[in-house]
Amino acid sequence: MAGSFVAVRGKPRSSPKRSGGGGADPPLSLAMPTVADLHKTAELEKFLVEAGLYEGEEESAKREEVLREIDQIVKEWVKKVTIQKGYSEQMVKEANAVLFTFGSYRLGVHGPGADIDALCIGPSYVKREEEFFVTLYGALSEMEEVTELQPVPDAHVPVMKFKFRGLPIDLLYASVSLLVIPPDFDISQGSVLCDVDEATVRSLNGCRVADQILRLVPNAEIFRKTLRCLKYWAQRRGVYSNVTGLLGGVSWALLVARVCQLYPNAVPSMLVSRFFRVFTQWQWPNPVMLCAIENDDNLGFAVWDPRKNPRDRSHVMPIITPAYPCMNSSYNVSTSTLRVIMEQFQFGNKICQEIELNKASWSSLFEPFQFFEAYTRYLVVDIVADDDDDLRLWKGWIESRLRQLTLKIERDTKGMLQCHPNPCEYADPSIQCAHCAFYMGLSRKEGMKIRGQKFDIRGTVDEFMHEIGMYTQWKSGMDLAVTHVRKKEIPLYVFEQGCQKTRPPTPICAEQQDQSDKNDSEVCTTTASLVDQLKQKYHSVGGADVDSFKSVRRASVSPACEEASIQLHDDANFGLTNCSTSPHGSEGSTVSGNSCAAVGTIGLVDETSLPGCLMPNVENDPIRTILEQAPSESVVEKDERKLEGIESLASSNCTEFMEVAEVVAGTILTENGDIRLSGHEVI
Repeated sequence: MAGSFVAVRGKPRSSPKRSGGGGADPPLSLAMPTVADLHKTAELEKFLVEAGLYEGEEESAKREEVLREIDQIVKEWVKKVTIQKGYSEQMVKEANAVLFTFGSYRLGVHGPGADIDALCIGPSYVKREEEFFVTLYGALSEMEEVTELQPVPDAHVPVMKFKFRGLPIDLLYASVSLLVIPPDFDISQGSVLCDVDEATVRSLNGCRVADQILRLVPNAEIFRKTLRCLKYWAQRRGVYSNVTGLLGGVSWALLVARVCQLYPNAVPSMLVSRFFRVFTQWQWPNPVMLCAIENDDNLGFAVWDPRKNPRDRSHVMPIITPAYPCMNSSYNVSTSTLRVIMEQFQFGNKICQEIELNKASWSSLFEPFQFFEAYTRYLVVDIVADDDDDLRLWKGWIESRLRQLTLKIERDTKGMLQCHPNPCEYADPSIQCAHCAFYMGLSRKEGMKIRGQKFDIRGTVDEFMHEIGMYTQWKSGMDLAVTHVRKKEIPLYVFEQGCQKTRPPTPICAEQQDQSDKNDSEVCTTTASLVDQLKQKYHSVGGADVDSFKSVRRASVSPACEEASIQLHDDANFGLTNCSTSPHGSEGSTVSGNSCAAVGTIGLVDETSLPGCLMPNVENDPIRTILEQAPSESVVEKDERKLEGIESLASSNCTEFMEVAEVVAGTILTENGDIRLSGHEVI
C-alpha cells in the first residue's frame, strides 16, 4: 500500500488508552453524515483530484522501485562496514539493515513529486557519524542515480538529503543496541529505545508516531482524505513549514487526527469544517493530545511535561506526539507565527461557514494567501553562492535559523514587533547566479501603538548574523544580505503569475519614480547589481589567506550613502545616513568593508487602522500550561460562533530590489512605524 513501504513490518500493538489533554474527552458528536454532507464530500474529493494532489500509478510504482533499490544499497553498505571492522564471516553473513518509511508517504497522503521520508536501522557498531555520514555518503556520491546529495549531520534530526532517479529522498539513520538486525524487526516496541541517544530517538519516532496516529483514528481512510485536503490548504495559505516556525507535516496530521477523534462518524467535508471550528476556539497553550502521555522510568527519556520541564512552559502551541517519548511537534511555533496560524484558521472557519450555507465553493477555501499585499514592510534575506550545490548547503543552513531571527525580535521587543516568515523561497529568473531570497512581513502587535516608543533591534540582527557566520562548511562565494523593503519595492517576480498590479511591470529606477520618492533613488538598483555587489568583494581580496577572508566574507563594498530625506505618505521621514563599517569584519584583517543597509527611517503603516484587515487577536497567555489542562467544553460548545473573515490589504506598486546590504546594522520602529537601518545612535 502506498505510504506504508517497510522493509519489515512488526506486529501491531493494541491502541493505547486515550486520556489527558483532551484525549480522554468523549467525542463532541456521533452524528452521521447527511445527504448534503455526502454531496459536499464528493465535491471536495473531485476538487482535490482536479488540483492534481494524487499521483498516478506509474509514479507510485517508481517510488516502490526506488525504495527497493535504496533498501538493497543500505544492506550492502552494512555488510561492507562489517567486513571493514573485522567481524567474522558469520557476522558478515548475518549483517543486515532494514528500511522504514514515515511522514506523508507512510500515512498515505503524499502527492506527485513529494519527497520520501525513510529511516535506515542498522546494528550498534555501525555509527551515524563515522559510517552513515562518511562511508554511505561516499557510496551514494559515486552513483549516477543519486543527485543533489546533501548531508545535514547537525540538524535536530540528522538527515541525508538527495534525489534518487529524480525522486527526493530524506534518509535518516538509527543505530540500535543490537549486533544483528533481525528481518522481522519491530520498531513499535519500546525496547528499540534502549541505550540510544536522543538524536536516534527522534529518528526512530518518525515511524513510531506515524503508526500510532493510524491506530488512534477511528477511520484511517477518512483521516487520509481529510489530512490531504488540509495539508493542501495549509500550503496554499502559507502556514505549512516547521523550519520557519509554522506547522510541519506531523503537526498537521496530529491536529486532523484529533478532530477525527472528536467526530468519529464524520466524513471529510464535515471534518474540514469542524477542524476550523474547533481550532479557532482552542485555548492555547492547552495541548492537543491523541492519548495519554506515557512515562518509562527504565528508559528515562524526558517527555513533554511543563510541570517538570521549564522549557516546555514556553511552548505557545503544544501539539503532542503519541509515541514514547511524547514530544511537542510544534515547539518551533512562536508568538508571531501562532498569530499567523490563528489568522488563517479564522479565514478557513469563515469560508467553511459560507460553504455550509451554499454561499461559497471549495475553491474559495484554497485561495492562496496574498503575502506581499498583507504588510507594508518586509525583511529580506538574500542568499548567494557560486553554484547550485553550494547554494543548497548555504541556504539550508540559513533557512534552518530564520526562525531564530523571529524569536530574537520577539524577545528584544517584548513581543510588540511581530514577524510573519514566508516559507517560500524566491529567485530572480533573469539572474544566472545561484541565489534565492526569503521574506518576512513586519507588523506592530495589535493595540501596541504607543506614541514615542521605539524598538531598537540593531543588536538583534547583529546577533543573528554572527550565528549565521559560524557555519563550518562555508565556502568562497557564499554570501548573505539582510535588508528591508517597502511593499511597493517588492520585485515583480515574487508575485504569482497573473497577479494584477496597479503599475505596468517595468523596472523603476531613479528617473522613473514619483516626484515624492526622488530622494530615495540612491537605494534603487536592479537585481543584477545586487548579485554583482555581493560578488564584488571577492575580487578585492587578492592574496589574503582563507581565514582572514572568511572572517570578513559579509563585508559590503556598497558605496557610502549620501544624506537625504523624503516625506512618505504616512508622514514619516525617510533619511539616508552615511554607511558604517561592518561590525562583522575582522579587526585583525587588512581587508575591510562598509555596510549600507538601505539606511534611514521608514514609515510602517499600522495595519490595525486599515479597513478590510482583521489583525490577529492571539495574546500570550501569562498562565503557563500544566499537563492536566484541557480545552473547556464550554468553549467547544460555542463552535457555532461566527468570526469575521481575513482580507488581504490592497496591493500597491513595486520597484526593483533596494541596494544590497551585507549586514543590517540596526532597525528601529517608532510610534508611527519608522524603521531605521543604520549603525548610528538612535535620535
